[in-house]
Amino acid sequence: MNSKRSRRKCRHCSKCFSPDCRNRRHQYYCSKPDCRRSSKAASQRRWLRQAPNRDYFRGPEQTRRVQQWRKANPGYWKKERPITQKSQIAVSQTIKLQKTSCNAPSSLRSALQDFCLVQDPAFVGLLSMVTGCTRQEDIATTIGELLLRGQIILELMLPDQCDSK
Repeated sequence: MNSKRSRRKCRHCSKCFSPDCRNRRHQYYCSKPDCRRSSKAASQRRWLRQAPNRDYFRGPEQTRRVQQWRKANPGYWKKERPITQKSQIAVSQTIKLQKTSCNAPSSLRSALQDFCLVQDPAFVGLLSMVTGCTRQEDIATTIGELLLRGQIILELMLPDQCDSK
C-alpha cells in the first residue's frame, strides 16, 4: 500500500493523519477533540442544507412530534436521585492506633493465621504493600486495625469503647 495515499490532511487543523482503514474513503478529520467537534459541526451543516431537513425542527407538526415523544418518554433527561436513608458518619480518621507490633494492644496482637483470608497469598501480599512491611506481626496488627475500623463503621462497637482497649 502506498504511504502517500494512506495519509490525509485534516480539514480543521491541517495536520497529516492516517484515516481509519474502515472509514478511509470519507474520513477528512483527525481524532483530536477540536477536530472531531469541527467534523460534527460540518456534518450538521451539511444535513441542514438538504431541502427535506431544513424545517425538521420547526412548525406545528414538529412541535406535536416532540410533544408526543416527551409524553412517551417522561423524565428522559431527568435522572432521579436515590433517596438516602441515613448518612454515614466517618469515624475512621479520628482513631489512630499504633502500627508497631510491640505497642499494639493485646486484643489486636494474635497470630496472622487466626484471621480470615490469610490462606490467600494475594490478600497477604496486598496488606504487605499497604503496610510497607513483610513481618507477620505487623500485618496481623494492620488486620486488627481494619477489623476495628470495620466494627466502628458497621456500628458493632462504639468509638468510646475503642479508647478503653
